Amino acid sequence: MSTVNFRESEAGTQDKRGFSLTKAVEDVSQHGFAQIESLKEKQKTLISLQATLSDVERKGEMAEQGLRSKVREFLMLEGEMEHLEHQTKVLRDRSAAISKENTELQISINEKEENARMALARFNTYRNKMDGHRAAVLHAANQTEAHKELEEKRALVRMLTQKKEELKEDLENPNGNTVQMAKSENDALKKEIAARRETIAKEREQVQKEFATHTQIKKDIEIQNRRYEAIVKRLHCQLSRAQAVHRQMSEDVDHMERQLAELKGQLESSQDSAEPQVPVQDASGVFIKDKTKLFSHYETRPLADI
Repeated sequence: MSTVNFRESEAGTQDKRGFSLTKAVEDVSQHGFAQIESLKEKQKTLISLQATLSDVERKGEMAEQGLRSKVREFLMLEGEMEHLEHQTKVLRDRSAAISKENTELQISINEKEENARMALARFNTYRNKMDGHRAAVLHAANQTEAHKELEEKRALVRMLTQKKEELKEDLENPNGNTVQMAKSENDALKKEIAARRETIAKEREQVQKEFATHTQIKKDIEIQNRRYEAIVKRLHCQLSRAQAVHRQMSEDVDHMERQLAELKGQLESSQDSAEPQVPVQDASGVFIKDKTKLFSHYETRPLADI
Protein backbone atom coordinates (compact mmCIF):
# COMPACT_ATOMS: atom_id res chain seq x y z
CA MET A 1 0.00 0.00 0.00
CA SER A 2 2.75 2.36 0.83
CA THR A 3 4.49 1.49 -2.41
CA VAL A 4 1.40 2.41 -4.42
CA ASN A 5 1.08 5.73 -2.66
CA PHE A 6 4.72 6.53 -3.30
CA ARG A 7 4.32 5.85 -7.01
CA GLU A 8 1.20 8.01 -7.20
CA SER A 9 2.93 10.89 -5.45
CA GLU A 10 5.93 10.55 -7.76
CA ALA A 11 3.66 10.64 -10.84
CA GLY A 12 1.91 13.75 -9.51
CA THR A 13 5.23 15.45 -8.97
CA GLN A 14 6.30 14.69 -12.54
CA ASP A 15 3.01 16.12 -13.89
CA LYS A 16 3.50 19.31 -11.91
CA ARG A 17 7.06 19.65 -13.21
CA GLY A 18 5.91 19.21 -16.82
CA PHE A 19 3.18 21.81 -16.38
CA SER A 20 5.61 24.33 -14.84
CA LEU A 21 8.13 23.83 -17.66
CA THR A 22 5.46 24.35 -20.35
CA LYS A 23 4.23 27.51 -18.66
CA ALA A 24 7.79 28.81 -18.40
CA VAL A 25 8.36 28.16 -22.10
CA GLU A 26 5.13 29.98 -22.97
CA ASP A 27 6.08 32.92 -20.75
CA VAL A 28 9.49 33.15 -22.38
CA SER A 29 7.92 32.99 -25.86
CA GLN A 30 5.41 35.70 -24.99
CA HIS A 31 8.15 37.86 -23.49
CA GLY A 32 10.32 37.40 -26.61
CA PHE A 33 7.38 38.22 -28.90
CA ALA A 34 6.64 41.37 -26.87
CA GLN A 35 10.28 42.41 -27.11
CA ILE A 36 10.27 41.79 -30.88
CA GLU A 37 7.10 43.89 -31.27
CA SER A 38 8.65 46.65 -29.16
CA LEU A 39 11.79 46.57 -31.29
CA LYS A 40 9.70 46.75 -34.47
CA GLU A 41 7.90 49.84 -33.12
CA LYS A 42 11.23 51.42 -32.21
CA GLN A 43 12.61 50.56 -35.66
CA LYS A 44 9.61 52.31 -37.27
CA THR A 45 10.23 55.33 -35.04
CA LEU A 46 13.90 55.26 -36.09
CA ILE A 47 12.98 55.18 -39.80
CA SER A 48 10.59 58.13 -39.29
CA LEU A 49 13.29 60.10 -37.48
CA GLN A 50 15.79 59.30 -40.24
CA ALA A 51 13.32 60.57 -42.91
CA THR A 52 12.78 63.77 -40.89
CA LEU A 53 16.54 64.22 -40.59
CA SER A 54 17.00 63.77 -44.37
CA ASP A 55 14.25 66.34 -45.03
CA VAL A 56 15.93 68.81 -42.67
CA GLU A 57 19.29 68.31 -44.45
CA ARG A 58 17.63 68.78 -47.86
CA LYS A 59 15.98 72.02 -46.70
CA GLY A 60 19.34 73.24 -45.38
CA GLU A 61 21.01 72.57 -48.75
CA MET A 62 18.18 74.37 -50.59
CA ALA A 63 18.54 77.36 -48.25
CA GLU A 64 22.30 77.42 -48.89
CA GLN A 65 21.77 77.34 -52.68
CA GLY A 66 19.23 80.19 -52.47
CA LEU A 67 21.62 82.27 -50.37
CA ARG A 68 24.46 81.70 -52.85
CA SER A 69 22.25 82.72 -55.78
CA LYS A 70 21.27 85.90 -53.93
CA VAL A 71 24.94 86.70 -53.28
CA ARG A 72 25.77 86.19 -56.99
CA GLU A 73 22.85 88.40 -58.00
CA PHE A 74 23.98 91.10 -55.58
CA LEU A 75 27.54 91.00 -57.00
CA MET A 76 26.16 91.28 -60.57
CA LEU A 77 24.06 94.27 -59.54
CA GLU A 78 27.11 95.91 -57.95
CA GLY A 79 29.04 95.45 -61.23
CA GLU A 80 26.18 96.97 -63.21
CA MET A 81 26.02 99.90 -60.81
CA GLU A 82 29.78 100.57 -61.24
CA HIS A 83 29.34 100.43 -65.04
CA LEU A 84 26.48 102.95 -64.89
CA GLU A 85 28.53 105.27 -62.67
CA HIS A 86 31.37 105.12 -65.23
CA GLN A 87 28.94 106.00 -68.06
CA THR A 88 27.62 108.93 -65.99
CA LYS A 89 31.16 110.21 -65.49
CA VAL A 90 31.87 109.93 -69.24
CA LEU A 91 28.68 111.85 -70.09
CA ARG A 92 29.55 114.57 -67.57
CA ASP A 93 33.04 114.95 -69.07
CA ARG A 94 31.53 115.15 -72.54
CA SER A 95 29.04 117.80 -71.38
CA ALA A 96 31.87 119.85 -69.86
CA ALA A 97 33.86 119.62 -73.12
CA ILE A 98 30.83 120.70 -75.17
CA SER A 99 30.23 123.63 -72.79
CA LYS A 100 33.85 124.69 -73.24
CA GLU A 101 33.55 124.47 -77.04
CA ASN A 102 30.32 126.52 -76.94
CA THR A 103 32.06 129.19 -74.89
CA GLU A 104 34.97 129.33 -77.35
CA LEU A 105 32.56 129.54 -80.31
CA GLN A 106 30.63 132.35 -78.64
CA ILE A 107 33.87 134.27 -78.06
CA SER A 108 34.86 133.74 -81.73
CA ILE A 109 31.43 134.95 -82.90
CA ASN A 110 31.71 138.06 -80.75
CA GLU A 111 35.17 138.80 -82.18
CA LYS A 112 33.96 138.40 -85.77
CA GLU A 113 30.91 140.58 -85.11
CA GLU A 114 33.23 143.24 -83.69
CA ASN A 115 35.44 142.99 -86.80
CA ALA A 116 32.36 143.34 -89.03
CA ARG A 117 31.24 146.43 -87.10
CA MET A 118 34.71 147.94 -87.47
CA ALA A 119 34.71 147.25 -91.24
CA LEU A 120 31.27 148.85 -91.57
CA ALA A 121 32.50 151.87 -89.60
CA ARG A 122 35.51 152.21 -91.95
CA PHE A 123 33.16 152.03 -94.95
CA ASN A 124 30.93 154.76 -93.48
CA THR A 125 33.98 156.91 -92.78
CA TYR A 126 35.14 156.52 -96.39
CA ARG A 127 31.68 157.38 -97.72
CA ASN A 128 31.49 160.49 -95.53
CA LYS A 129 34.95 161.49 -96.72
CA MET A 130 33.86 161.16 -100.36
CA ASP A 131 30.75 163.25 -99.68
CA GLY A 132 32.91 165.92 -98.04
CA HIS A 133 35.30 165.86 -101.00
CA ARG A 134 32.45 166.34 -103.45
CA ALA A 135 31.06 169.20 -101.36
CA ALA A 136 34.49 170.84 -101.22
CA VAL A 137 34.92 170.56 -104.98
CA LEU A 138 31.50 172.08 -105.62
CA HIS A 139 32.15 174.80 -103.08
CA ALA A 140 35.54 175.61 -104.67
CA ALA A 141 34.04 175.64 -108.16
CA ASN A 142 31.20 177.94 -107.16
CA GLN A 143 33.27 180.22 -104.96
CA THR A 144 33.54 183.73 -106.48
CA GLU A 145 35.03 186.14 -104.12
CA ALA A 146 35.38 189.64 -105.53
CA HIS A 147 38.12 190.67 -103.08
CA LYS A 148 40.62 188.11 -104.48
CA GLU A 149 42.94 189.06 -107.16
CA LEU A 150 41.73 188.54 -110.67
CA GLU A 151 44.64 186.41 -111.78
CA GLU A 152 44.42 184.18 -108.82
CA LYS A 153 40.71 184.09 -109.36
CA ARG A 154 41.04 183.18 -112.99
CA ALA A 155 43.77 180.66 -112.35
CA LEU A 156 41.75 179.24 -109.56
CA VAL A 157 38.62 179.24 -111.70
CA ARG A 158 40.43 177.55 -114.56
CA MET A 159 41.96 175.03 -112.25
CA LEU A 160 38.71 174.39 -110.48
CA THR A 161 36.82 174.28 -113.74
CA GLN A 162 39.28 171.83 -115.14
CA LYS A 163 39.14 169.73 -112.04
CA LYS A 164 35.40 170.03 -112.03
CA GLU A 165 35.16 168.88 -115.58
CA GLU A 166 37.55 166.05 -114.94
CA LEU A 167 35.71 164.98 -111.85
CA LYS A 168 32.38 165.47 -113.58
CA GLU A 169 33.44 163.40 -116.52
CA ASP A 170 34.96 160.86 -114.23
CA LEU A 171 31.82 160.70 -112.10
CA GLU A 172 29.48 160.68 -115.09
CA ASN A 173 31.55 158.04 -116.82
CA PRO A 174 30.61 154.59 -115.48
CA ASN A 175 34.09 153.40 -116.34
CA GLY A 176 35.85 156.28 -114.59
CA ASN A 177 38.73 155.63 -112.26
CA THR A 178 37.15 157.24 -109.20
CA VAL A 179 33.80 155.57 -109.68
CA GLN A 180 35.43 152.25 -110.48
CA MET A 181 37.70 152.52 -107.48
CA ALA A 182 34.81 153.49 -105.21
CA LYS A 183 32.64 150.77 -106.69
CA SER A 184 35.40 148.21 -106.35
CA GLU A 185 36.05 149.21 -102.76
CA ASN A 186 32.32 149.28 -102.07
CA ASP A 187 31.83 145.87 -103.71
CA ALA A 188 34.81 144.46 -101.84
CA LEU A 189 33.45 145.74 -98.56
CA LYS A 190 29.97 144.43 -99.39
CA LYS A 191 31.40 141.03 -100.33
CA GLU A 192 33.47 140.95 -97.17
CA ILE A 193 30.44 141.97 -95.09
CA ALA A 194 28.24 139.38 -96.86
CA ALA A 195 30.88 136.69 -96.40
CA ARG A 196 31.29 137.54 -92.74
CA ARG A 197 27.54 137.64 -92.25
CA GLU A 198 27.24 134.25 -93.93
CA THR A 199 30.06 132.92 -91.75
CA ILE A 200 28.39 134.38 -88.67
CA ALA A 201 25.06 132.85 -89.71
CA LYS A 202 26.71 129.44 -90.20
CA GLU A 203 28.50 129.70 -86.90
CA ARG A 204 25.26 130.76 -85.21
CA GLU A 205 23.53 127.78 -86.76
CA GLN A 206 26.38 125.55 -85.59
CA VAL A 207 26.17 127.08 -82.12
CA GLN A 208 22.42 126.49 -82.09
CA LYS A 209 22.98 122.86 -83.11
CA GLU A 210 25.64 122.48 -80.45
CA PHE A 211 23.32 124.11 -77.93
CA ALA A 212 20.53 121.73 -78.95
CA THR A 213 22.95 118.81 -78.64
CA HIS A 214 24.09 120.12 -75.27
CA THR A 215 20.47 120.44 -74.14
CA GLN A 216 19.72 116.90 -75.34
CA ILE A 217 22.80 115.60 -73.52
CA LYS A 218 21.66 117.37 -70.36
CA LYS A 219 18.25 115.74 -70.74
CA ASP A 220 19.93 112.37 -71.32
CA ILE A 221 22.07 112.90 -68.24
CA GLU A 222 19.00 113.79 -66.18
CA ILE A 223 17.20 110.70 -67.52
CA GLN A 224 20.25 108.55 -66.78
CA ASN A 225 20.51 110.06 -63.29
CA ARG A 226 16.84 109.30 -62.62
CA ARG A 227 17.36 105.81 -64.00
CA TYR A 228 20.44 105.31 -61.83
CA GLU A 229 18.55 106.57 -58.79
CA ALA A 230 15.74 104.12 -59.56
CA ILE A 231 18.28 101.31 -60.02
CA VAL A 232 19.96 102.23 -56.72
CA LYS A 233 16.58 102.22 -54.96
CA ARG A 234 15.77 98.87 -56.56
CA LEU A 235 19.17 97.53 -55.45
CA HIS A 236 18.56 98.77 -51.91
CA CYS A 237 15.15 97.08 -51.92
CA GLN A 238 16.63 93.85 -53.26
CA LEU A 239 19.42 94.04 -50.68
CA SER A 240 16.85 94.57 -47.91
CA ARG A 241 14.82 91.63 -49.20
CA ALA A 242 17.97 89.49 -49.44
CA GLN A 243 18.94 90.44 -45.89
CA ALA A 244 15.42 89.63 -44.71
CA VAL A 245 15.57 86.28 -46.53
CA HIS A 246 19.01 85.65 -45.01
CA ARG A 247 17.69 86.41 -41.53
CA GLN A 248 14.69 84.16 -42.15
CA MET A 249 16.99 81.41 -43.44
CA SER A 250 19.23 81.81 -40.39
CA GLU A 251 16.19 81.50 -38.13
CA ASP A 252 15.05 78.43 -40.11
CA VAL A 253 18.52 76.89 -39.84
CA ASP A 254 18.59 77.54 -36.09
CA HIS A 255 15.12 76.03 -35.80
CA MET A 256 16.22 73.01 -37.86
CA GLU A 257 19.32 72.59 -35.68
CA ARG A 258 17.14 72.63 -32.58
CA GLN A 259 14.85 70.06 -34.21
CA LEU A 260 17.91 67.98 -35.14
CA ALA A 261 19.16 68.15 -31.55
CA GLU A 262 15.71 67.08 -30.32
CA LEU A 263 15.63 64.23 -32.87
CA LYS A 264 19.11 63.09 -31.79
CA GLY A 265 17.97 63.22 -28.18
CA GLN A 266 14.95 61.10 -29.09
CA LEU A 267 17.24 58.67 -30.95
CA GLU A 268 19.55 58.41 -27.93
CA SER A 269 16.59 57.90 -25.59
CA SER A 270 15.25 55.21 -27.91
CA GLN A 271 18.73 53.60 -27.84
CA ASP A 272 18.78 53.61 -24.05
CA SER A 273 15.31 52.05 -23.80
CA ALA A 274 16.10 49.19 -26.30
CA GLU A 275 17.17 45.69 -25.03
CA PRO A 276 20.81 44.86 -25.91
CA GLN A 277 20.27 41.07 -26.13
CA VAL A 278 17.88 41.17 -29.10
CA PRO A 279 19.61 41.59 -32.50
CA VAL A 280 18.38 44.38 -34.78
CA GLN A 281 18.74 44.70 -38.54
CA ASP A 282 20.19 47.88 -40.09
CA ALA A 283 19.09 49.43 -43.41
CA SER A 284 21.17 46.89 -45.37
CA GLY A 285 19.61 43.90 -43.59
CA VAL A 286 22.67 43.04 -41.41
CA PHE A 287 22.01 42.13 -37.77
CA ILE A 288 23.66 44.51 -35.29
CA LYS A 289 24.17 43.39 -31.72
CA ASP A 290 25.54 46.69 -30.42
CA LYS A 291 22.81 49.35 -30.52
CA THR A 292 25.36 52.18 -30.68
CA LYS A 293 26.44 50.88 -34.11
CA LEU A 294 22.84 51.07 -35.29
CA PHE A 295 22.89 54.90 -35.34
CA SER A 296 26.47 55.30 -36.53
CA HIS A 297 25.17 54.78 -40.12
CA TYR A 298 23.08 57.98 -39.88
CA GLU A 299 25.56 60.41 -38.36
CA THR A 300 25.64 63.66 -40.37
CA ARG A 301 27.51 66.91 -40.09
CA PRO A 302 25.73 69.86 -38.34
CA LEU A 303 23.63 72.23 -40.42
CA ALA A 304 25.69 75.18 -39.17
CA ASP A 305 28.66 73.88 -41.24
CA ILE A 306 26.62 73.97 -44.50
